[in-house]
Amino acid sequence: MTRVLATLSLILLAAGAFASDATKELDGAAVVIRNMTASHQIPSSILANTECITIIPSIAKAAIVVGGKHGDGVASCRTATGWSAPAFVTITGGSIGLQAGLEHQDLVLLMNKQGEQQLSQGQWNLGAQAVTAGPMTPGTGGPDSNGWKTPVLVYTSSSGAYAGASLEGSKITIDDATARALYGPNASLQSILNGQVQAPGSAQAFLAALHQAAAR
Repeated sequence: MTRVLATLSLILLAAGAFASDATKELDGAAVVIRNMTASHQIPSSILANTECITIIPSIAKAAIVVGGKHGDGVASCRTATGWSAPAFVTITGGSIGLQAGLEHQDLVLLMNKQGEQQLSQGQWNLGAQAVTAGPMTPGTGGPDSNGWKTPVLVYTSSSGAYAGASLEGSKITIDDATARALYGPNASLQSILNGQVQAPGSAQAFLAALHQAAAR
């Protein structure tokens, strides 16, 4: 009995840790979205045509220099009733071209329909043909004026200033462990992003900020 109780305690502690990490990522992503809305540096026409958005808050410069794991974040896709409950993601490998002299930056990935399909597969190696640095303002050429031609547009931010970044060679992986801890063992990535899974209370601030920033 003692061993069973000890095992249950460990399971509960692990679930609590996952929930805490998820809440931290959601709160960080909500801040990034609110800053994005305030800066107006990502064209509204691109946000209106975004099918999925992935946000990695506070990528540490040290992680970029050494390579390997860049950061954890959240992703949400449009559904018939609004934005989906968040899935949790990790970006690893490759080289993220961020501005020199900054300790950390936030990473924002905007995806079109093709990007949504790739994301829903659960693991995505980002090649040169998949990623483009997003335009800063309307009318400057690129995706905003000529059509969205790559699955992903990338922006980074520091103190609210957004700029393009390179993600070539990086890999997006779904954090299944956090999703299972938050939604239960039967929640698949597709059911989360399709809107079949109810968003937890801890995601409401994130989803409200997302709706305000990228509503159609």
